[in-house]
Amino acid sequence: MSRYTTLVISIFLLLVSLVLPLGLVFKLPLIGFFGCLSALGLYDMTQRRHAVLRNYPILGHIRYFFEMIRPEIRQYLIEDDQDEVPFSRDARAVVYQRAKNVEDKRAFGTKMAVYSSGYQWLTHSIKPKHIEDTDFRIDIGGPDCKQPYNASIYNISAMSFGALSANAILALNKGAKIGGFAHDTGEGGLSRYHREGGGDLIFEIGTGYFGCRDDDGNFSPEKFTKVAAEDQVKMIEIKLSQGAKPGQGGVLPAAKITPEIAEARGIPMGKTCRSPASHSAFDTPLEMMAFIKHLRELSHGKPIGFKLCIGHRREFMCIARAMLETDITPDFIVIDGKEGGTGAAPLEFANHMGMPLVEGLTFAHNTLRGVGLRDRISLGASGKLIHAFDIARTLALGADWCNSARGFMFAIGCIQAQACHTNHCPTGVTTQDPWRQNALDPESKAQRVANFHRNSLKALGDMTGAAGLDHPGKFLPHHLMMREKDRDMVTGQQVYPYMPEGFLLREEDDRFGYLSRWRRSSSASFEPFDDGV
Repeated sequence: MSRYTTLVISIFLLLVSLVLPLGLVFKLPLIGFFGCLSALGLYDMTQRRHAVLRNYPILGHIRYFFEMIRPEIRQYLIEDDQDEVPFSRDARAVVYQRAKNVEDKRAFGTKMAVYSSGYQWLTHSIKPKHIEDTDFRIDIGGPDCKQPYNASIYNISAMSFGALSANAILALNKGAKIGGFAHDTGEGGLSRYHREGGGDLIFEIGTGYFGCRDDDGNFSPEKFTKVAAEDQVKMIEIKLSQGAKPGQGGVLPAAKITPEIAEARGIPMGKTCRSPASHSAFDTPLEMMAFIKHLRELSHGKPIGFKLCIGHRREFMCIARAMLETDITPDFIVIDGKEGGTGAAPLEFANHMGMPLVEGLTFAHNTLRGVGLRDRISLGASGKLIHAFDIARTLALGADWCNSARGFMFAIGCIQAQACHTNHCPTGVTTQDPWRQNALDPESKAQRVANFHRNSLKALGDMTGAAGLDHPGKFLPHHLMMREKDRDMVTGQQVYPYMPEGFLLREEDDRFGYLSRWRRSSSASFEPFDDGV
């Protein structure tokens, strides 16, 4: 209730002003001032546009006051920490503008340090193209898939109900329905709010098998079949690891388990829920391929894939070997960069465990090319992909489509208060507190989600046309340029080249250490033959 303190004080002082034995000359201004404050606070609590004002009546106007003064202050208000200033200022401002259909043009040129090392850009054409239809889509489904999915190339990444509030899930899924793109459920199961939204879903299966588990926490084919049969579920994704905290499981204390969370996850009330660090349904690469085949049969041929943050590169090659030996391939693989976010992760894991997206994506893409399977498997990518440039660069480096969690969270009002783990989210996005989450209006935020998606793809289409291409899927590494030192620039093809098709099978070309790791990999086990990774 402390967030209503300012309103309570205003009403109290209004009442005091009414009974004070003062002359009208002094009394009327006090009544007018505190009356206006009280009226403003009551209006804040009932309006549906700003979640911050609903949760912090009167006091929340301070934030919007500073936003009005000048853009520089607005950008300082939306940054999160000094290491992330360029990303936070620029990315969140762009998301807010696109979600609200506000002009995102800027005066006075670039704000980036164009002369510093690491600066990247796309090459453009003297003969640009105009792209009218920017609803860019791809078909996901390999040779064994009976129900391929025609997906947008930009979708909502995995965020679980429980980590996000009911209203946040509802807003995201309704936005996906409006915009015609997909919403990943996260590993927390398929909730009633996913269903109510009506949007396309990617059902994620984590190590806890939430939504498809038996009473002992093991995978339940019967429960999975029931979920997979739902028309909203377009694809199934096995989560091996996530970028923000790779190699870790999770614990949901009994006190935080609500009846709705228990229903979505298939867990009992009053008992702490634990997610193990690895899967119990399979233990080796060959068993993993058998599990993928089993899921495909149970789902009647819907696209089956898996998501991981690349760790030991040899382990990914073990999976590739198992694909070759069994002739079982996933329909898609999503590479999650370690820069991806989460509501709570150990600091060391968030900063120093797992491979960043660019390196992980490049490795996975080239490994699949090396074993001749790239054409059978669609490749997705996630991890701080918010700008149209982020999407274009990721497609150029080998991805077929991109997912974003942070961008769509910004679209529904996240201000990165970094209170996700406290249950005190000021905008109602990452809280189970019914009062706080009620501040988030699913209807208006859903439209912002759709706006952000549409305007982002419009910007991507503009960049694609400027490069002389007619589809962003045609971006290649040579379209990407980067500065290595003060006066040296290189193409993406030089730094992140596409390796030759089949080079691992021919055991040739050991650039970047691919071949040496390939020789150490085994389809029978993830265990190493030696200490190499």
